[in-house]
Amino acid sequence: MFSLVRENIRIAIDSIKSQILRTILTVLIIAIGIMALVGILSAISALENTISSDFSSMGSNTFNIQRNEFEVRRHGGERQKENPIITYADTKDFIEKYQFPSSSISLVFTGTNSAEIKYENKKTDPDVLVLGANENYFQNSGLKIAIGREFTFFDVENNNNVCVIGNDLNNKFFENLNPINKTISVRGSKFKVIGVLESKKTGLGSNEDYRVIIPIQKARAIFTNANINYGLSVKVDKKEFLDAAQEEAIITFRKIRKLNPIEDNNFAIENSTDLINRVASMTQYLYMAAWVISIITIFGSSIALMNIMLVSVTERTREIGVRKALGAKRVTIAIQFFIETIIVGQLGGILGVILGILLGLIFSAVAGFNFTTPWLAMFSAFAITFLVAILSGLLPAIKASKLDPVESLRYE
Repeated sequence: MFSLVRENIRIAIDSIKSQILRTILTVLIIAIGIMALVGILSAISALENTISSDFSSMGSNTFNIQRNEFEVRRHGGERQKENPIITYADTKDFIEKYQFPSSSISLVFTGTNSAEIKYENKKTDPDVLVLGANENYFQNSGLKIAIGREFTFFDVENNNNVCVIGNDLNNKFFENLNPINKTISVRGSKFKVIGVLESKKTGLGSNEDYRVIIPIQKARAIFTNANINYGLSVKVDKKEFLDAAQEEAIITFRKIRKLNPIEDNNFAIENSTDLINRVASMTQYLYMAAWVISIITIFGSSIALMNIMLVSVTERTREIGVRKALGAKRVTIAIQFFIETIIVGQLGGILGVILGILLGLIFSAVAGFNFTTPWLAMFSAFAITFLVAILSGLLPAIKASKLDPVESLRYE
């Protein structure tokens, strides 16, 4: 039995070699379908991994109080109600009234996302993000200092002209210099650099490495825009206290907003787990769309493979007649064509997986996403190509095995 299978494999390989151009075209057709599957799933997985890692950097024992929920639109495209902004007075009241033990509160607002920063005779394009924050912002946001230090309570209370800059900004101004204690200019105000953040590429349309963080009171003096929206973040020492801390925060903020018991919250509370779960629920639709597109493509590939094998059966009718005349059984002929179809299918699958991973890598590199090896997509691709080969080879194999040896020997 083993020698018969080995002989059929040899015959199948010889047949593939004799029709090398047709085989290459068939493999490419299959590979395109598999590439679409693996490439799209790789890109979606990289997107999900990037967003999840960004949100999880908040920490599992941290939650945010913000104006609106992360999900801006409800099902059906209806835009949710726009809540009032969180004012500085709201945040000050919250910091004074929130009494949950072992908790730290961070405060931040966006001064501008189009600042021009200067250092000596160098300056940036007007695209730098400037944040005003208190001393707890770094810890609550999961930011880490690569060089120097972060703000202290005294820096914020004394309105010190200090700042922490992003990694890309450091590279632009101080590539071969120690940035600590260097002075940069933000809207005409001088700030001494006390720290540089670790690189944090988000890949989501913004560059968090191109920013400056200054003490919140200094920022409020520089950026006096009307209707500034502030963000609050609360961190508790232990994760098991998170639910209780959130409940206390809701009660406190409802009192600040003077809401009646029957009124809904006009603010949102989000933690990293909630955000990650929402991202996962949204990406499920992307996965479904990817599978639908890929299955349609693979279905076309299976039709092409079946057509090629039917042509191969027709071209080799005389060969099949000779083999049957020499005693080959119907099952032997069928297995030969099955093996040939599976080999071609798996070659297309291997090439498609390689191209799909490369496509995912290129997309992740361009978009700045965190690429992860798409094991599920790879295993699915091999399983699909095997199934496609069996289904595509079934009809040609049956047709070949049923050929009459006498008529086959007469075939020209």
